[in-house]
Amino acid sequence: MKVIVIGGGPAGMMAAINSAESGNKVTLLEKMERLGKKLLITGKGRCNITSSLPIEDFIQNTPGNGQFLYSCFKNYTNKDIIDFLKEQGLEVKEERGNRVFPVTDKSLDVLECFKKKLKQLNVDIKYNSRVIGITPKEEYIQVKTENNTFEAEKVILATGGKSYPLTGSTGDGYKIAKELGHTITTIKPSLVPLECYETDICKNLQGLSLRNIKIEIINLENNKVIYEDFGEMIFTHFGVSGPTILSASAHLVRYKNIKQLLKNKKIVLKIDLKPALTEDKLDERVLRDFSELKNKQFKNSLDKLLPQKIIPIIIKKTEIEPEKKVNEVTKQQRKNLVKILKNFNVTISDFRPIEEAIITSGGINIKEINPKTMESKIVPGLYFAGEIIDVDSYTGGFNLQIAYSTGYTAGK
Repeated sequence: MKVIVIGGGPAGMMAAINSAESGNKVTLLEKMERLGKKLLITGKGRCNITSSLPIEDFIQNTPGNGQFLYSCFKNYTNKDIIDFLKEQGLEVKEERGNRVFPVTDKSLDVLECFKKKLKQLNVDIKYNSRVIGITPKEEYIQVKTENNTFEAEKVILATGGKSYPLTGSTGDGYKIAKELGHTITTIKPSLVPLECYETDICKNLQGLSLRNIKIEIINLENNKVIYEDFGEMIFTHFGVSGPTILSASAHLVRYKNIKQLLKNKKIVLKIDLKPALTEDKLDERVLRDFSELKNKQFKNSLDKLLPQKIIPIIIKKTEIEPEKKVNEVTKQQRKNLVKILKNFNVTISDFRPIEEAIITSGGINIKEINPKTMESKIVPGLYFAGEIIDVDSYTGGFNLQIAYSTGYTAGK
């Protein structure tokens, strides 16, 4: 059987591999001059391959229609992708937060494993082949590129989303699917940095990375915690980013009336700078530091407790005179300092543009796809894989696993 796979990202490559292994004659059409351009930049160029969590937990880590992926995750697990890479000669390692990386720390090595397998299976790869339309015929499906026309019994659409357009994911697949009668849900950025109203604070803290902090995203309208996480974040010139923030954005993007809440300054990011200590324990710690440094000025007393860059801002928030001697700081002022360390708050104003998002939220409506096969319920013989579908997860390797699992299922 002839199969055409459109899109040479991880979902498309996996679909091509599995389809070719089933004995099909596979042609892979890639609009760029090389495969896996987006894969190369994942995990800051190190490629967070997957997560080591039990595969059942992947659904809980997928706020965007996780339940739809039940069959796909069972068909192709995190263990399967690790075994696949090992078969190609690439070992992996596990890091903090159950993240799995290649031992070499190079995403290029992961891509080479896919390319090696595609070559072994004689998959015909056509580069610089941007697909402009798909036409279902009686006996076959016609696929038109800018310079060519192809025919196949089955077609797998794996063109990605709209994030990182320089890698080739410019939303082409949405237009093609729409022309075939599919519904595209609202396209929004997910796993994206967040902007803050307190730009002066963020600019002063730009580049400061905070590790082992706890974050909470709070809706001030009802004082409810929308999302909480523990880990790492970073301040930027426009606001905040880093793993905990990116995962928070995946949750926020689907929150009811989010645009209005952001506009009304109702979404607050609360950062606990010392989550391992209760307020009482932190107060004891500050008291110890103060007793050692009692003759120092307050502005020089926080070096053991905090990164240098954040100290002037904390001092300003406490309203304690910087030149004041430590032994003159009152108990009430000290308690206030502790409160600020446990509740360093900024107000979220917006999401960064979709071009800066790691993944896209939204896509082909899942109600129009058979979850067991990834086949279109509208066009027989047309299948979907990867980010083009309306599914998205938190950071930590989950989105790449969606690509492999949906690709494998569609290819099968």
